[in-house]
Amino acid sequence: MKALSLNFWGQTKYWWIVLIVGILLVLGGFAYWFWPAAGFAVASQIFGWLLILAGIVQLCVAAGVNRPRGWGWWICGGVIDMFVGFLLVRSIVLSEIVFPYFLAIVFIFWGVASIIASVSTRSHSYWWMYLINGILLLLIGFFFLEAGWAQDMMMVSFLSALAFIYWGFTIAMTSYDMKPRSRE
Repeated sequence: MKALSLNFWGQTKYWWIVLIVGILLVLGGFAYWFWPAAGFAVASQIFGWLLILAGIVQLCVAAGVNRPRGWGWWICGGVIDMFVGFLLVRSIVLSEIVFPYFLAIVFIFWGVASIIASVSTRSHSYWWMYLINGILLLLIGFFFLEAGWAQDMMMVSFLSALAFIYWGFTIAMTSYDMKPRSRE
């Protein structure tokens, strides 16, 4: 009898694309950390393109044959990521003004999604990691709200670099959970 293996995110042979998105986010975070003088224009443009790419990947995962449980959330997240990405890429002035608010919305959304994932996978041994991840993503989102309201560009620069790095590692680790298991 085969062992039953449940996976919240689903399994796909394209898990490596999600890994590449995570690596690109980490590299973007370190680049922004070491060169904050490059400004919001570059950061918002890079983040906009990465969001578009992440949205495409989410839509591809949701449309796949082995779509994950809760695939509607993947479609919703993909559409939201692409919408925000296109807004940031379209106008540099707009992206500089609303960059922290868009980041806050994205991170709060992913924090809530991760908390929901932790609740739905309580029977698994590492469900608490999704819960901690969700709480941390919510905190980062609320810090972006505060930074945007205070118009503190240095805080937004620091949070952006930290968020890129953290989110990239999170996505990279999730990609390994999406990797199909070998059949024995």
